[in-house]
Amino acid sequence: MPHFHIEYSANLEDVVDMAALCEVIRSEAALIDTFPMAGVRVRATRVDHFAMANGDPKHGFVDLSVRLREGRAEDVKRDAITRIFAALKDFMAPAMATRSIALSAEMRDINADLSPKFGNIRDHLEDQS
Repeated sequence: MPHFHIEYSANLEDVVDMAALCEVIRSEAALIDTFPMAGVRVRATRVDHFAMANGDPKHGFVDLSVRLREGRAEDVKRDAITRIFAALKDFMAPAMATRSIALSAEMRDINADLSPKFGNIRDHLEDQS
């Protein structure tokens, strides 16, 4: 864990490479000690129906939701979301130079007792070392 979920307005599809944004988030997250690399998941979901601000369809958004297991100190989480959000802002800067785009992010803890996990990714990562 953590899971990064990007929701973005459909009107950004032609100006933002969402696969590249996913990779930027993944690579930055992998550098943060509190995030085990094998647990990092980044996905993006296009939102076709949305309304923003004054209703002008030119406005767009990128909303990043970060879910992670509870137990990390607040300062560690604050540092992590600051780094991830900076990576998002840097990536989006070229599009924001010409488009009306709102960026947001939220990090929240998941109760480990209510979120079972199972997988073998770590086994396969060890095979590559």
